[in-house]
Amino acid sequence: MKTCQPPDPNTRIPDLTVPPLACDAHCHVFGPAARFPFDPGRSYTPPDASVERFRRLQSILGFERAVIVQATCHGTDNAAMLDAIASSNGRYRGIAMVDENFSETDFRDLDDGGVCGVRMSFARHLAGPPDFNKVKRIADMIRPMGWHLVLYLEAEDVIENALELRALQVPIVIDHMARVKPAEGIEQEAFRLLLGFLRDEGFWVKISGAERLSAIGAPFHDLIPFAQALIETAPNRVLWGTDWPHPNIDGAMPNDADLVDLLALYAPDAEMRQRILVENPARLYKFDPKAPETI
Repeated sequence: MKTCQPPDPNTRIPDLTVPPLACDAHCHVFGPAARFPFDPGRSYTPPDASVERFRRLQSILGFERAVIVQATCHGTDNAAMLDAIASSNGRYRGIAMVDENFSETDFRDLDDGGVCGVRMSFARHLAGPPDFNKVKRIADMIRPMGWHLVLYLEAEDVIENALELRALQVPIVIDHMARVKPAEGIEQEAFRLLLGFLRDEGFWVKISGAERLSAIGAPFHDLIPFAQALIETAPNRVLWGTDWPHPNIDGAMPNDADLVDLLALYAPDAEMRQRILVENPARLYKFDPKAPETI
């Protein structure tokens, strides 16, 4: 079992000042394991990354809202994520992991706890290839809730499952730019398909994960043309997140301020960053515009 390195503890203040109510739409909380044990069947063990530590990060970066995404190391036990949301005074939402044994009551409890979607992870370093029969069954389960489905796929899985993706009949959020390979350029088949999906109002994308995808390393500038093309194609359905605390990163950990500053290169226009960081997540995650200003 892989043991993950901790995030960079020396987050600097970004050069980019994000707008009020900016949302980190992809981050995680892990443990503390003594209170929220990890799944015995997990493929990796992260260091504890508590909600208190995440709040300190948000304060440094200037973010007020967040979406806590359940990761595979906690399996379908969403307790740590729900605890983080409960402590946020309306500032956080959650994306759960579920299985086909979840009942209507289980889904209602998650909904009451601030969850608004389900994530299914098919990244090859974490799981096998997508089982779209299962994906469809989960989509059918969450449709009455008005939730969306978050899919973490490899680029080749986008190619192989394009028809299945279009048939799911729930809003779809594609994580981390579908793990496209920057060295293959923006004309690669998987990326062209991703752009095609985004012309459909039912698809969203996160321009996150540069530290995972870059072929050249920090400051990850080889992702700029990909992010810019996604923004140009669907400016009202693009989201951004840090992916803190960056589980399963090989090599040097990113400084999260560098990722914030990279957004200024993805979207040089302040009005576009307002959409990506405030308006788009507020709409998808149903944030209360009257939410308290502090946690």
